[in-house]
Amino acid sequence: MSSLNELQELIHKKYGLAPEALDPHASMRASGVDSLALVEFVFDVEDKYGISIPDNIAELDTLAELAELVDRLRAAEPAAAAQ
Repeated sequence: MSSLNELQELIHKKYGLAPEALDPHASMRASGVDSLALVEFVFDVEDKYGISIPDNIAELDTLAELAELVDRLRAAEPAAAAQ
């Protein structure tokens, strides 16, 4: 299950960007989310899902990339908990 829709809703609540106005494959920075806001958003995502996103978030530029990373981390969570 993709977290993309949930992330779109979260970014809408935090920054007022309508989900349909934010192309998931377009640069979030080009859509008006600056680097500091992106870092804050990532912290919110970590809190929401109880995950830890690696420090190389500067490489993340699109909401689709962030959703893919969140999905991978969430999928790995049960495996890590079982060890």
